[in-house]
Amino acid sequence: MNEYDSSRMVDLMQEAYGLRLVADPADADVILMNTCSVREKAEEKVYSELGRYRLIKEERPDLIIGVGGCVAQQEGERIMQRAPFVDMVFGPQSYHKLPEMVKQVRRDRVQLTETDMPEIEKFDHLPKAGKTGHSAFVTIMEGCDKFCTFCVVPYTRGPELSRPVADVLDECRDLLARGAVEITLLGQNVNGYLGLSPDGEEWDFTMLLYAVAELDGLIRLRFTTSHPMEMSDGLVDAFAEIPQLMPYLHLPVQSGSNRVLKAMHRGHTREQYLDMIVRLRKACPGIALSSDFIVGFPGETDTDFEDTLALVRQVEFDSAYCFKYSPRPGTPAASVEDGVPDVVKDERLQRLLALMRESSHARYRRQVGKMAHVLVEKTSRTDGDMQGRTPDFKIVHFEGNARQTGRVLPVKIIRAYGQSLRGEQVLNHDG
Repeated sequence: MNEYDSSRMVDLMQEAYGLRLVADPADADVILMNTCSVREKAEEKVYSELGRYRLIKEERPDLIIGVGGCVAQQEGERIMQRAPFVDMVFGPQSYHKLPEMVKQVRRDRVQLTETDMPEIEKFDHLPKAGKTGHSAFVTIMEGCDKFCTFCVVPYTRGPELSRPVADVLDECRDLLARGAVEITLLGQNVNGYLGLSPDGEEWDFTMLLYAVAELDGLIRLRFTTSHPMEMSDGLVDAFAEIPQLMPYLHLPVQSGSNRVLKAMHRGHTREQYLDMIVRLRKACPGIALSSDFIVGFPGETDTDFEDTLALVRQVEFDSAYCFKYSPRPGTPAASVEDGVPDVVKDERLQRLLALMRESSHARYRRQVGKMAHVLVEKTSRTDGDMQGRTPDFKIVHFEGNARQTGRVLPVKIIRAYGQSLRGEQVLNHDG
């Protein structure tokens, strides 16, 4: 979602002022930093990066520096107090106001802070996406109402708000008309989508999926991120019934311990999560699954952690994001004494990562010898190689040429690496 937001900021600056991206901050007239506060030490990273920009601004006082995103929403004017050379601070729901903010800074040389969270009005003010690749992102909703005790998103992105059905479909049609063949629908809790149709009916996420799948030109459809509480039977069935919906799902679980899940306010149990996995694999036998895990949550015992390892062994994930718990400012868990020593968190994280590598490598090795339909994305780092993705989201490298970008090619998988596959095009296939 941050990548999507950043690309839309680029579109706004190009439409309003004809600005273009430059590779070196020293060459820029406007520097915009888009920030995320989900992980630890995000604020420190922001101020460290701003220290570099301060040196540029000392040489070029007319340079405009803006800090946006979730750290900006959280810190607000404190950013300007610590870094008084910053001109603009704006939250993730306010970046559509960037052109006017830049104009005001240039004209009046003032510092501006915009951290209101109006009802998702920014989408009404954004230009059409600029450069469109073969794979495109479309945000369909923002915010979250789940209030997991460790998570800062409800405080920085606000409550769940869904875009109208017609707006989503229009943006998808525009992207497809300009060359996209794969669309990924985005949201902090995408399967919590509830958007109004033109006739005033409320659509859930499954209804929207079926409608997007019917659009002309769409070959592949994906979505992220999901919450286990809203993996409805209809959504599970969609993996069996919608040919364009790719067999890949990111479904965060965070812990395998019911006691920890309750303390996290996740709203589901270990057993409910495992039942979802069974239903998903019945509907879509080849589905690839990824997840998120936090180790060392306050009060996590050795037994709790062993429950997490057991869940990983049982599910056999294709991949996962694994992190040590770190308190996020303003969240309920941050006020709880963190009783798990860092050395224990480190040890648990390494054990979990080792198990995940084992699980992931086993899933990748199963691909060897099979045929995969690969959407070619770009040239690879190796001369003469192209890179693409299988339907279940695995990266494949193979000999090819740049003219194949955007096409779906049959590729036989011949080797499995740590986080990617090696393939060769099927003979007698044109291109």
